[in-house]
Amino acid sequence: MTPAHEVNITDAARDKVRKLLEQEGRDDLRLRIAVQPGGCSGLIYQLFFDERTLDNDAVVSFDGVEVVVDQMSVPYLNGSTIGFEDTIQKQGFTIDNPNAQGSCACGDSFS
Repeated sequence: MTPAHEVNITDAARDKVRKLLEQEGRDDLRLRIAVQPGGCSGLIYQLFFDERTLDNDAVVSFDGVEVVVDQMSVPYLNGSTIGFEDTIQKQGFTIDNPNAQGSCACGDSFS
């Protein structure tokens, strides 16, 4: 049985992922979110398409869009929400993480 995670994705983000996959003509990719050491606050997010799943990956499908979190990242990301903004000020995916105790000014790193 594949373990689950508690990361959510907004409808806007899910629809954007689906649209990007359709543009690429790929149905074998899933959205992977991970936490890596680095950045000015200690940890940075990684958000990318991945064609593979690893042992102990936590996978949850949101209406056909699979979100994958590796076992090490699950505790840092549980309760987080992946969103998508498309405004004049910002366009791109966002991560709202209640576990982040502090973040840097650039917003790409947290502790």
